[in-house]
Order: sequence, then structure tokens, then C-alpha cells
Amino acid sequence: MRSKGTKSIAENRKARHDYFVLESFEAGIELVGTEVKSIRQGGVNLKDSWCSIDKGELFVKGMHISPYEKGNIFNRDPLRVRRLLMHRREINKLYGTLKQDGLSLIPLSLYFKDSKVKMQLGLCKGKKLYDKRDDAAKRDAKREIDRSLKTHNR
Repeated sequence: MRSKGTKSIAENRKARHDYFVLESFEAGIELVGTEVKSIRQGGVNLKDSWCSIDKGELFVKGMHISPYEKGNIFNRDPLRVRRLLMHRREINKLYGTLKQDGLSLIPLSLYFKDSKVKMQLGLCKGKKLYDKRDDAAKRDAKREIDRSLKTHNR
């Protein structure tokens, strides 16, 4: 029996810290068997990964999938370039916006969707240092408000 629904595997928290996410897309990912087994065990890291479009195909680079312990000769390079699966017209549309607006395509999360591995991609614009400081100040202010409300309501 195949499992239904979605199950989160990995999040790229650094992406939301370093970029403004303007739009998000879903893409399939081309993997080999031992990589899927390693992903099921949680051996994946999206921290320094990014996507690029080469010759009309979408690739994810810098994504680390740990070698599967029982995989021996079937294990692949943990940092190999992996192809992402999207419709041709979606890739062409993304390519146009990336070249025109100077945006980046960043992996936001990896998850199972009905036993298939999917990746959520974000069309992102880089944050400046003052934007990051502003976000941190807002987060700290919210934390202070919540803390004072909690102590005041006792």
C-alpha cells in the first residue's frame, strides 16, 4: 500500500532568511534508488543549494544527499548535479523571468507527495543586510509582546 498525502523531508530555513520569496513552484526530482533510501532516512541537506537552467533543462546544484549505508557500489556522489522535472513551458517561463529580473531560483523544501519525492522551488530576490536586521527586529518585538502578554495574563 502506497502512502497518500505529503510528508516533509527537509526545509531550507537559510533561504527564507537570505531571500524574499516572490513565487513558489513544485518540481519532481530525478534520483537513483539509493538516494531515495537515504532521503527516507533523512540524510539530505538543502542549505547551500541553488537551481540553474542549462539548455532548457532545470538542475539543482549543491544539494547534499548522504550516501546510503547499505548501498555499497550503487551509491552516487553526494553533491552530484540532479535534474528537476517540470513542464517545458514552465521552465521557459522561469528562464525568462530569471534573465530579465535578475532573480534566483532556490530550493525551499523537499517532501514526499504520494511516495514521489518533490521539491518546492522559490523564485527569490536577495535580501540586503538592512532587510535582515529589520526582520530580526520585528521577530524580537513580537517575541517581547508575546512574553509580556503571557506574564500579564497570569
